[in-house]
Amino acid sequence: MDTVRITKIFKFEMGHALVGYDGKCANIHGHSYRLEVTLIGQPEKNPDSAKLGMVLDFSDLKNVINKEVIDRLDHALVLKEEDRRAELLTAEENLILVPYQPTCENLLIDIIHRIQMPLSKLAKLYSVILHETATSKAAWYATDN
Repeated sequence: MDTVRITKIFKFEMGHALVGYDGKCANIHGHSYRLEVTLIGQPEKNPDSAKLGMVLDFSDLKNVINKEVIDRLDHALVLKEEDRRAELLTAEENLILVPYQPTCENLLIDIIHRIQMPLSKLAKLYSVILHETATSKAAWYATDN
């Protein structure tokens, strides 16, 4: 039986700030994020299936990630709940307050928790990588968890 990994890449823009951080990331700033979602499985073998040869239809993967991640985070400002700067923003701002420090690592864990359940109905999650910049990323692998 042939096992195949498929990956789809997503992009979104998001701002954040790190409360109490001792560097530039303490200031509100933004990144062009790149999210790589990899699934693992065997391609469909049923010749009568419209999904013949697919581990998962890429459009099905895209629908889950758009609903659970992109539609929520794209062009949002993510701040820790205790960040007092949130009080200065108006109701019209796309502000998301989270109970954690919005680092690349914590954002990745949040994303994993949001996509695991809906994707588990479709295929097996293999890895998720969140690139915060062109040279910085956080990675999650199912085999480690």
